[in-house]
Amino acid sequence: MEKLARKLGLQTDPTIFFVSAGIMVVFLITLLVIPEEIEQAFGAGRTWIVTNLGWFFIFGVTSWVIFLLWVAISRYGAIRLGGNDAKPDYGNISWFTMLFAGGIGTVLMFWGVAEPISHFSNPPHPEVEPFTVEAADDAIGFAIYHLGLHTWAIFTLPGLAFAYFIYRYNLPMRYSSVFYPLIGDRIYGPIGKTLDVFAVLGTLFGVAVSIGLGTQQINAGLSELFGISNAVMPKVIIIAILTTVAVGSIVAGLDSGVKLLSNINIGMAVGLMLFVLFTGSTVFLLRATIETLGLYIYNIVPMAFWNDTLAQYTHEEGGWGWQGNWTVFYWAWTVTWSPFIGIFVARISRGRTIREFVLGVLFAPSIFTLIWFAIFGWSAMQIDGIGAEARAALGAQAGELSAAVAESVPLAMFAFFEHFPFATIVKGLAVLIVAIFFATSSDSASLVVDMLCTGTPEPGPVRQRLFWGISEGVLAAMLIVLAGETGLLALQQVITVIGLPIFILAFIMMIGLFKGLSQEHIHKTSVGEPPRVEDL
Repeated sequence: MEKLARKLGLQTDPTIFFVSAGIMVVFLITLLVIPEEIEQAFGAGRTWIVTNLGWFFIFGVTSWVIFLLWVAISRYGAIRLGGNDAKPDYGNISWFTMLFAGGIGTVLMFWGVAEPISHFSNPPHPEVEPFTVEAADDAIGFAIYHLGLHTWAIFTLPGLAFAYFIYRYNLPMRYSSVFYPLIGDRIYGPIGKTLDVFAVLGTLFGVAVSIGLGTQQINAGLSELFGISNAVMPKVIIIAILTTVAVGSIVAGLDSGVKLLSNINIGMAVGLMLFVLFTGSTVFLLRATIETLGLYIYNIVPMAFWNDTLAQYTHEEGGWGWQGNWTVFYWAWTVTWSPFIGIFVARISRGRTIREFVLGVLFAPSIFTLIWFAIFGWSAMQIDGIGAEARAALGAQAGELSAAVAESVPLAMFAFFEHFPFATIVKGLAVLIVAIFFATSSDSASLVVDMLCTGTPEPGPVRQRLFWGISEGVLAAMLIVLAGETGLLALQQVITVIGLPIFILAFIMMIGLFKGLSQEHIHKTSVGEPPRVEDL
C-alpha cells in the first residue's frame, strides 16, 4: 500500500487511507444491493439499543457536561492548548462561526421550526394536552435540551481531548491519539489504526446522510419557489453543486475557504433570524426569549435525568416511547459526528486555554441555539395557535404548520415563511443558507478526514483532499439514485448503531483525558513547559 500511495502522489498513512476507502466502497455496494435487509437488521439493532441502553445515553451525555464544567473551573482550566506562550490562531468571532457552521448550523435550519412544532402537537409527556401553553413550554424546553449544552458536550469532550494531547504532547492529529494514556505506543499499531479507520468511516457516512437530508430540504424549497419536481435528478444536481462549492473551499484551505464560508453563512443566518424577530411579533418574541432562558435553566436538570421510565405504560410504541425516537436517537446520531467535529474544533482552537475552550465551545453555540429556537419556535407555535382561544380565533388556519410537519419535515421552514412579508425572497435566502451550511459541513469533514489519515494539522496534497470531498458527494448521490429513500433510511439506522461503540469510546476518552491532566500536574516542570509523552 505504501508503494501505491507514493505512485498516486499521496502523503498519508496508506493503511488508514486505503482501508477506509475500501470499506466505504464495499459497504456502499452492499447497501445498494440489499438496502432493505440492511435497514431491517440495523433497525432491529437500533430498537434494542434504545430499549435497553437508552438510559446509558441519557446518563452518559449528562455526565460529560458535568465533567467538562468541572475541568473548566478546576486548576486545569488555566492550561494552554499548545506551548505556554501560544496565541489563538483565530479571533473569537471567526472561531465561533467556524465551529458552529461545521457543527449544527444545518440542524438548526432543518429543525428550527419542525422540532418545536412536533413536540407542540405531540408532547413528550402524555399527560400534557397538545397545543396548550404547557405543551408550548415543553416543546421549547426539549428542543433546546436536544441542541444546547448536551449536544455541544458531545463535541467538546473529544475536541478537548484531541487539542490537549495533540498540542501538549505533540501526538499525531488522529482519533487514536486521545487513547495514548491508556494504550501507549499501540496507537501507532493495529489498534490505533482501527480506531482511526472507524472515525473516518463514521465521519463519511454521517456527512453523506446529512447531505442527503439537506438535499431534500433544498429540493423542497426549490419546489416551493420554482415548481421543481421532488425527483431524483434535481437532487443529484443539487448534490453536485454543493460538492463543487465544498471542493472549491477545500482547495482554498481552512483560512481562505472554510473560514470565509462560515463567516458568510452565520451572517446570513443571523440576518434571517433578525428578519423573523422584527417582522413578526417582536415584543412577544423578546419576552419569550428571556422566558425561554428561564425555562431552560429551570428544566435542564429534570430533563437531563429523565429516562421515560414509564413509557411502557403510557405510550403505544412499546417499551421505549417518545424518548427513544428523539433524545436517544439524537445522542446516538450526534456522537457519530464527534470525531469529525472534535478534531475540527481542536484544529481551530490551538492557543486557547482549557477554560476558554470548554466555556466557549459549550456556551457560545448553546446561547445562539437558545435564541434561534426562541424566535423560530415561539413564532411557529404562535402561528399554529397556543391554547384553545387562540386556535378558535385562527379558525381553519390553526394547526397549519403542524400539518405541514406531519406531511413533510423539509417543508416546515418554507411553510413557516408563508406567514411573513417578502415570502418568496426569504424562502430563496433560506435555501441558500441551507446550501452553504451543508457545503461548509462537507468541506470541514473532508479536511478532518484528511487530517485523520495524515496525522498532521497541515493540509495534504490537493488530490488527496479532493478525493474525500468528492467521495462524500458521490456517496450521498449514489444513495439517492440507486437506493432512494430506503438507502438513506438504512444508513441512518447503521450510523445510529455505530454510535454505541463510539459512545463507549468517549467514556474511555474521558478517563484518558483525566489521567493526562493529572500527570501534567504531577510532572509539570519548573519553567511551566508541557510534560513529555514519556511522562504518561
